[in-house]
Amino acid sequence: MLYLHATIITVSRAREIIEDGAILVRGSTIAAIGKSSSLVHEYAEEERYDLEGRIVIPGLINTHMHTAQTLLRGTADDLELVSWLCDRIWVLQGNFTAQDGYAAARLSIAEMLKSGTTCFLESMFADRYGFDGLCKAVDESGIRGCLGKIVMDIATYANDPAWAMHPGLIENREISLLGAVKMHEKWNGKADDRIRVWFGARTPGGVSDALYREMSALSKDKNIPITMHCAEVKADRTFFASVNHTPMSYCSSVDLLGPKTVLVHMTQLDNSDIQTLAETGTHVVHCPSSNCKLASGICRVPDLLKSNVSVSLGTDGAPCNNTCDMMQEMRLAGILHKVTQMNPTAVPAETVLEMATINGAKALGLADSIGSLEVGKKADFAVIDFRAVHLQPWHSAVSAVVYSATGRDVEMVVVNGKVVVEGGKLVTMDETDICKEAAGRAKDVVARAGLTEQVKARWPTI
Repeated sequence: MLYLHATIITVSRAREIIEDGAILVRGSTIAAIGKSSSLVHEYAEEERYDLEGRIVIPGLINTHMHTAQTLLRGTADDLELVSWLCDRIWVLQGNFTAQDGYAAARLSIAEMLKSGTTCFLESMFADRYGFDGLCKAVDESGIRGCLGKIVMDIATYANDPAWAMHPGLIENREISLLGAVKMHEKWNGKADDRIRVWFGARTPGGVSDALYREMSALSKDKNIPITMHCAEVKADRTFFASVNHTPMSYCSSVDLLGPKTVLVHMTQLDNSDIQTLAETGTHVVHCPSSNCKLASGICRVPDLLKSNVSVSLGTDGAPCNNTCDMMQEMRLAGILHKVTQMNPTAVPAETVLEMATINGAKALGLADSIGSLEVGKKADFAVIDFRAVHLQPWHSAVSAVVYSATGRDVEMVVVNGKVVVEGGKLVTMDETDICKEAAGRAKDVVARAGLTEQVKARWPTI
């Protein structure tokens, strides 16, 4: 298929933007990219798809996502973190079934695909949610999924007994760590190599030093990457101080750091932590919406970037963001640091788009195949319709994408060479069925958790 007459933001090494550009897709890869006039002449017999008035970007890469939590959207709004986690989210998640996990995964993936995300990193999928169902949802939908199976053996947050997990979520070494290894053996590389299985470790304080070290050794031995929440809130700093460490000195002590580790949130860093991240090649995920909504803190993204730390973007879960739309996450990432630094040039639009594409690919170890639009790479891209009134006029394609568009403007999505969204509609899944099942299961989970009254609107509903 020859996709023609679009403005193409390649995010290639030269960072070229091609006006009236074309992409030739053969099989799962990009066979040619350039000016439409040139490719039409060279590939005259190819089937054509006209994208005039659209901007094409590499598929967005969401490097921090809780697929199960999309079923819990709006159930814990405007709460401080302890209540949010212990009284709502853990209680609700502790009442999940595997069928609920599958329905939540389908809903999450549908939302991500429709808003231009072609690859995501699931951070911490619990055993009770049904890992097989998550993999099935990825396979059926056509998306790429790097799927972190939870690793844990301590059932509190930051070693604080007041922050106790719901009994339904507690796992031990055999279920979590060894279970993740089993899922890696079963699923890694499946679905045309769109599925990769990761370790999704709990935050320090939720995993013993011994289990971290065992996981790190298995990571190196079996080539299983690691993702982990870290230094998200002040309570995390309190934990690290209690064991005479900074966040990164602790992670180093249990052999967690390196190019195959992705650490998430990271709002509580010292200068020495940033230096350690740079020296070890460890990746950082910035989740601005989640960190703002939960008042967790603000990641020192400008400082990290100045130190050549690779920073990517994540939406986090729906209860602390309310959307899986990476387009909206890009906008906030571009705006937030301007005011915190009192410097409007702190994180420009081009840097934000890199964070959402090629930096995400680097974090996932997939930069050789995704993250930019170049010959030989996988045909993963999103098409944004810029003909709408709210997107006119535009002068810089990158600025227009980052600051003006939202996921609702995505018209087409291609993953692995296959169209999965066309005309703004899912091709691979039934949206009506997904939404109906998710709505019903969400109510059932809330009822089983005994929280129906608590999640209602605060104002009277008549």
